[in-house]
Amino acid sequence: MTSVLPSYVHGASETPLIGETIGQAFRKTVERYGDNEALVSRHQGLRYTYAQLAELVDRAARGLLALGIEKGDRVGIWSPNNAEWVVTQFATARMGAILVNINPAYRQHELEYALQQSGVKLLITAPGFRTHDYRATIASIVPELERSRRGALQAQRLPELRGVVLLGGESAPGMMAWDELLERASAVRQEELEARTAHLQFDDPINIQYTSGTTGYPKGATLSHHNILNNGFFIGEWMRLTPKDRLCIPVPLYHCFGMVLGNLACVTHGSTMVYPAESFDALSVLQTVQEERCTALHGVPTMFIAELGHPDFARFDLSTLRTGIMAGSPCPVEVMKQVNTKMHMTEVTICYGMTETSPVSFQTRPDDDTERRVSTVGAVHPHVEAKVVDPATGEVVPRGTPGELLTRGYLVMLGYWGNEAATREAIDRARWMHTGDMAVMREDGYLNIVGRIKDMIIRGGENVYPREVEEFLYTHPKIADVQVIGVPDPKYGEEVMAWVRLKEGETATEEEIRDFCRGKIASYKIPRYVKFVDSFPMTVTGKIQKFKMREQSIQELGLEQAARMATA
Repeated sequence: MTSVLPSYVHGASETPLIGETIGQAFRKTVERYGDNEALVSRHQGLRYTYAQLAELVDRAARGLLALGIEKGDRVGIWSPNNAEWVVTQFATARMGAILVNINPAYRQHELEYALQQSGVKLLITAPGFRTHDYRATIASIVPELERSRRGALQAQRLPELRGVVLLGGESAPGMMAWDELLERASAVRQEELEARTAHLQFDDPINIQYTSGTTGYPKGATLSHHNILNNGFFIGEWMRLTPKDRLCIPVPLYHCFGMVLGNLACVTHGSTMVYPAESFDALSVLQTVQEERCTALHGVPTMFIAELGHPDFARFDLSTLRTGIMAGSPCPVEVMKQVNTKMHMTEVTICYGMTETSPVSFQTRPDDDTERRVSTVGAVHPHVEAKVVDPATGEVVPRGTPGELLTRGYLVMLGYWGNEAATREAIDRARWMHTGDMAVMREDGYLNIVGRIKDMIIRGGENVYPREVEEFLYTHPKIADVQVIGVPDPKYGEEVMAWVRLKEGETATEEEIRDFCRGKIASYKIPRYVKFVDSFPMTVTGKIQKFKMREQSIQELGLEQAARMATA
């Protein structure tokens, strides 16, 4: 029987929101926990206490002032994980510049778009990442750089860009070294920085993060001090973080997962940020957790799957782990259970959110029972409202009924940078953020995400939620990972397809997978097509790109004509 309770919740809380800028909150942490280890960057061999990190942050902030960076100017950072990244994060917050996070995987076209669209005035860049030479890419976009005076660049294609700072102790024509930026601090008195900081407001924009769309150009979600500082704080509260906790952060800093769920959760609690490598590597994570005695670990499900499946997993002592976050994409129940037991993360939490909401709106609590922690994305966060509505009518649906999730509160972004039309489409007149996610709110207010509205499969008039089929297939003893998509079909409109990654050393047939489903799930949910793969197309943050899977499958299965029929 359907509940008459509406799918609406409000995270009432006795803990007030923080009415401060990130710089003010950072200073309070430094005053309280100055001798605590703040940052460990293992691949760089660097360690800083909070007092040492604060000194470095202020030098970088004064260096930016010396270069003429004003409040509201955009400073881009294009780099994998390193100590300079977090220094830049807090330095820009200290002096009021807006940090523009640029995906380390971006290539020339994407980089130029982000720099141009946000109007970046100063770009801080790594020399490169993996096989990608960043310096060569920048030189191809800004050929004027080589003959320009440092800090006085005039670029035809990027008219607002004035300079480039190069990390890593290397040099390149026209680029300033990171150490030189720090040396420029001597030209600016500490009092000048304090004066700038005093005039910043917590509602000021402080961060632009480009969200990867499935079509068209990415949009720059613009976030304030208030957005991400409070979100980081309450995330840490629900992890029960203390100054004694040490959080291993293998997720990318350019994304909210690293920058907010990682860095800001730590800094608001005096905890230690630990970077195992410049990008994810399962072995470096296992080594780091053991050697640094980490108490917490973040990751997307594919990262935890890689760690659990590493051939040397059993030889590492992970007993110091207590908590952490699994998020970024739906978390398989079976993987969650192994993280609880084999990795000792009995208080691991699931988070759900999106960049546009700073990002977390729902999270499980450490003391939630096993059923809640493995089968929901948790309860609504403090000071956040959420409702589930019928996508066609906008009306709130009863609990237990699928619909689109909307969220509202301090966490909703200011808007998309320079894109009013997209902002109006995402945030309605009542300031509800339309997530595009299909969700079911349970009787107890906990939330299940059943898929993207665009990912929902409609087979012969029946709605099929890929998440439900994936969870069932995860119980197959041979399956390590699985993703379910819809592909066009001339008879039913769409058919169900499963991309399956088998466990090491296992073999299976398509019919074997289908036989496993028969009699256990409805016949219309059983995959008509099964494809065995070694990996899935995904973003650098571990989000599965189902649109790419669909495109590839249409081509491989010869369904182009059916696809044209479906969209006619």
